[in-house]
Amino acid sequence: MKLLSSPPSPFARKVRVLALEKGLGERLEVIEAHPWPEPTAIIEFNPLGKVPTLILDDGSCLYDSPVICEYLDSLDPRSPLIPDRGAARWRVLRLQALADGILDAAVNLVLEQRRPEAHRSSAMQKRFTLAIQRSFERLPGELAVADDRFDLGQIAAACAVGYVEFRLPDCNFGTDEPRIRGWWTRIQRRPSLLATRPVLV
Repeated sequence: MKLLSSPPSPFARKVRVLALEKGLGERLEVIEAHPWPEPTAIIEFNPLGKVPTLILDDGSCLYDSPVICEYLDSLDPRSPLIPDRGAARWRVLRLQALADGILDAAVNLVLEQRRPEAHRSSAMQKRFTLAIQRSFERLPGELAVADDRFDLGQIAAACAVGYVEFRLPDCNFGTDEPRIRGWWTRIQRRPSLLATRPVLV
């Protein structure tokens, strides 16, 4: 399998972390592909021109990160990172959705801030900022009901906290809230997160 990935991408990081946690690292060839400024190397496999994109051994492709994570988790049913049924499944998927929403807003905020100042929308920046702040206010409650086992919901949350601190370190979004900080201090030491720390390209 081949994973089209960009080093700063938090969504690609989520897939890579899950693969490492599942012991699939040796089966996954990570290929650096950049969606900006032009996704030339990606559109052949993903018409959206986005990473992550997973190219399977038969040449078919999967996207985006929730679908790829579900597929990789299914390859080994032992110690699933996504429960297959019941309240536990919806809890994990809800936390993933919250974290992915943080990332969507954060990525859009970063892109908005990169536009020439005269073209930036203060209304959109405010919208993205408030969405991130509200989500971080909700995050401690979601983490409080999480299992001790590191699952996809926690993987997504870790990628969200890591990305905000990486790309928006001067913004006060609530990552210093004691419950988030204590969880993040412990979780970020996991080998899978250390091995996938974002870098600028």
